[in-house]
Amino acid sequence: MDTATASTPGTASRGRRLKELINAPGILVSPGVFDGYSARLVQKAGFQSASITGAGTSESRLGWADRGIMGLEENLANARRIADCTDLLLRADADTGYGNAINVYFATRAFEKAGVAAVMFEDQVWPKRCGHMAGKSVISAEEMVPKVKAAVDARHDADFVIIARTDAAGPLGVDEAIRRLNLYAEAGADALYADALLSREDIAKVAENVPKPLIVNMGMGMRSRKTTPLMTPKELEAAGVAVVSYPRMLTTAAMKGMANALSVFQSEVMGKNRLVDRTDLQVSFEEGNELMGMSELDELERRFFGG
Repeated sequence: MDTATASTPGTASRGRRLKELINAPGILVSPGVFDGYSARLVQKAGFQSASITGAGTSESRLGWADRGIMGLEENLANARRIADCTDLLLRADADTGYGNAINVYFATRAFEKAGVAAVMFEDQVWPKRCGHMAGKSVISAEEMVPKVKAAVDARHDADFVIIARTDAAGPLGVDEAIRRLNLYAEAGADALYADALLSREDIAKVAENVPKPLIVNMGMGMRSRKTTPLMTPKELEAAGVAVVSYPRMLTTAAMKGMANALSVFQSEVMGKNRLVDRTDLQVSFEEGNELMGMSELDELERRFFGG
């Protein structure tokens, strides 16, 4: 696994390395992360990149659904913490940029400084909502284009990846989504993100008709399939998709795992007064510590204090 950092002399920046992966022949699979646990697990599993899910950040940090409750500072602080504890090439979800093109300019600089490799902005009306929720509205393409230009102009590293996302497919149709993505590409976006496409045919159509690498997400865990159909990475690659992210896979797994552990505790320990230690529901103390960098901390202790 590539562990070079953006500041290491003689190595490519995070943005350059992510851009190379995005433009490589095979599809890039990018799990969604939202905290130190998820980021370290994804890195341990061997993935090179991950997407910081905005919904997962709002849900785990603030305890509220992805409906525009989270602001720039909460989002930025979480991205910085994840970048500090992992070597993953991270994509931050900066929502709408929290204002106009000037706000996007400063948000881009802040996320680049935080240590991520890419930042994504979308064309929803603020307050936004998760792309797979009903009731989305979008700003005009003419308002979004200056935001993309501002993001491109703001970055210090020319390879820091700017991703422009459209949510227009749902409310305005796939042809309008394609038109917008082409405008965003002309404005300088390095990659394009079409959210909530409703069919396999739409995914292939968008990929065929945009000039930059296309990113889509797979909304695993959704009971209703009135949203993007689930496709394997190989199927998406064949359709022309460059990157696929799975923003809800780990957040929903974490919630389900905690709910299961609480259910067993209430049933067995509280209900039957029977102490149980369910190793199938929990990692061991040692395994958890090792995942969270205990070996590195031990080495630092030996280096500075001897022993």
